[in-house]
Amino acid sequence: MKKSLEKYLGRRSFLKSAAGLSAATAAGVGFWADKTLDAAVQNTNRSSSPTALRITDLRVLTIAGRYHIIRIDTNQGISGLGEVRDGASKTYALFLKSRILGENPCNIEKIFRKIRQFGGTGRAAGGVTAIEEACWDLAGKAYNVPVYQMLGGRYRDRIRCYCDTSPSADPKVFAEQIKRRKDLGFTWFKMDVRTSILAGIPGTLAQPLGSDLDSIAQAPGRGGAGAQPPGRGGPGAPGRPARVPGPEHTFTGVEITDKGIALMQDFVSGVRDVIGYDVPLSTDHFGRIGTNSIIKLGKAFEKFNLAWMEDPVPWYRTELLKQITRELDVATCTGEDIYLLPAFEVLCKEHAVDIINPDLSTSGGILETKRIVDMAQTYGIPSTFHMAGMPVCAFANVHCAAASEGFIVQENHSVDLPWWDALVDGVEKPVLNKGFIRVPDGPGLGIRLNEDAIKQHLAQPSDYFAPTTEWDNERSGDNLYT
Repeated sequence: MKKSLEKYLGRRSFLKSAAGLSAATAAGVGFWADKTLDAAVQNTNRSSSPTALRITDLRVLTIAGRYHIIRIDTNQGISGLGEVRDGASKTYALFLKSRILGENPCNIEKIFRKIRQFGGTGRAAGGVTAIEEACWDLAGKAYNVPVYQMLGGRYRDRIRCYCDTSPSADPKVFAEQIKRRKDLGFTWFKMDVRTSILAGIPGTLAQPLGSDLDSIAQAPGRGGAGAQPPGRGGPGAPGRPARVPGPEHTFTGVEITDKGIALMQDFVSGVRDVIGYDVPLSTDHFGRIGTNSIIKLGKAFEKFNLAWMEDPVPWYRTELLKQITRELDVATCTGEDIYLLPAFEVLCKEHAVDIINPDLSTSGGILETKRIVDMAQTYGIPSTFHMAGMPVCAFANVHCAAASEGFIVQENHSVDLPWWDALVDGVEKPVLNKGFIRVPDGPGLGIRLNEDAIKQHLAQPSDYFAPTTEWDNERSGDNLYT
């Protein structure tokens, strides 16, 4: 009789009938009361049937000339957001469009394995990871759960951020920038200590006569164009020519003198005077100086109780990193230009550095980065996240960080952009609140774009996710073996 009534009335009508309510009451529960039933229906994403979801389009917008946000559209009217790594080319994502059309975005790992061969170190991974992020956003919206939940749940509901600080050769200007960050409530700081602050000061740098200091000693000591392993490359940021890789640190012939070290000590000391010794301070971008100079500089910095010295030499110089790490009582850190887990595992297994610092927009996206953090934890090595992008990238990192036990702190490189957190809605504002970002509980990444705010930073309003049909039929023989 019960089955007949249910079939005749439909499950909802049956459960709201006197028989249904009597059964619920007899069981001593109120689960099927009207309000509860209505809430259950409202929480179902009626617009999506995940198994039938298919990718129909990929479009891109560019903010401030160097930040590319992609949108993947589907046959069910829901879209997912991802972000190409800062300073990369939007082409990295666009030329993959034909390879993902018709795929179910919920099959994230299948899609990633299909396109990962087109990623590489530094910015070259930007397109692959942007698509991976957008697929996670779509899957979360399809199943109506936040990304962190699909990764196994969260360890924390707020993500601590460290603030990078733009370099200045004037210690007073730099100290003022640091003070502003302290006043904002940040609890972790990072500074660039580039040899460029020594430019024009005699007796601070020994270099071959006639060498170009601007392209050698002052160059950032990180990846991108300057520290890619042999055989990798790619176009630079839109509107600028591709940067030609310069010589690695060990091959510049530049060494720092005791006078130069003393001046750089004064620079770091001035920052410690502002923030004190009770909070972490990390350093980065020393210039392309030799391994022995890095060791001398690191020993001189030991008294400042640094949280880490980042990228002293290119990440793939494992033996040099091991040498530096053994010599110093300051933690070493690298990883922002590494693509995929295997290269990270080499560094962790060899204990070549004390901390790894993946950039999710290079390391392989959300799932690969979580795997990297979990792997590093098995070797006793903590993970920090490098992040120099817009809020879409930031929240992809936030979900990964929330779900990763071995995570410590995430970078934010946009403290001086007053319009940064206006680009997205649906999350707690300000996004960066006293040095933390709240993990959103909305489906997917938990954010939506503020179209009006974004259009203020486009080259042309018509550039807002313009059609990309010219990339629909890009084809090549992608097999890696025969």
